[in-house]
Amino acid sequence: MRKSLMRITLRQLQVFRAVCESRSYSRAAEQMALTQPAVSLQIRQLEELIGQPLFEYVGKKLYLTEAAEALLRASGDIFDRLESLDMQLSDLQGSLQGQLDLCVESSAKYFIPHLFAAFRRRYPDVSLNLTVVNHAQAVRRLSLSRDDLLIMSQVPQDMALEFMPFLNNPIVAVASLEHPLCDEGELHLQDLTAYPLLVREKGSGTRRACEEYCHQQRAHFPQTLEIGSLDAQREAVAAGLGLALLPRHAVHLELRHGLLRELPVAELPLYRSWCVVHVRGKRLSPVAQAFFGFIREERAQISALATRFSGTARLPEAGIPT
Repeated sequence: MRKSLMRITLRQLQVFRAVCESRSYSRAAEQMALTQPAVSLQIRQLEELIGQPLFEYVGKKLYLTEAAEALLRASGDIFDRLESLDMQLSDLQGSLQGQLDLCVESSAKYFIPHLFAAFRRRYPDVSLNLTVVNHAQAVRRLSLSRDDLLIMSQVPQDMALEFMPFLNNPIVAVASLEHPLCDEGELHLQDLTAYPLLVREKGSGTRRACEEYCHQQRAHFPQTLEIGSLDAQREAVAAGLGLALLPRHAVHLELRHGLLRELPVAELPLYRSWCVVHVRGKRLSPVAQAFFGFIREERAQISALATRFSGTARLPEAGIPT
């Protein structure tokens, strides 16, 4: 190993990572509570130790060199190991401490905070960094191994992953209270196709699952409106813009308080399993291991939590996702 690399300090790496994240010396200085000349000095000293430039300007934009990309990966490994060490030392002292970096698909964002709250009652010194994305973004984050764990449905089959199904995600048809179909009895998916269907953006796991299922059931919707988030989709249904196929957990309050109506469609609910996922071979931190174990061991508690969001009877146990 080059002796110069042994002189790199953690502070220099922190400043370097701030510049990489913000793509700006001035924003990195603000983030690190430093002056811009101090940031420039730290980067210049780091470049002298590395022996190569780390950044270059093209026009007014700051870009990472290949050396910077390599250093960014190495620094990530270093800080991950230090975080893991901190957790292990806390564990040796009899208390689990540290942060769980958890990424969830948007359809799970309503339930997962309650699940983490149950976990935190057992481990009160654990903190949470929660990132909410759609399915396509979750897959990209998996390929980069950016998070400790992910909560997703439709686990990719072409990636080396470890996953565990733990809860069903029922997708139901919902309408405004004034919708004509609310006066009908039992319906079929085909009955819904005469009305506009509100769908999520491309890349949404719920949209993909519903499109595949409707295709299987030969239910084709000629009128669709694309709505870019679950919350906006829910409000658009309430406004009378159309029907939607939504996770029941996302609309449980509206259903419970009579703001939306779940339509009695014979082919629904459509069940997909939420799974906790990580890249196979990934070294999990003690906090991530504890959260994974909590999900595996506390199925009864998770099922009891889920009944608050179901609006119906107790949900069946989750199976292998399809």
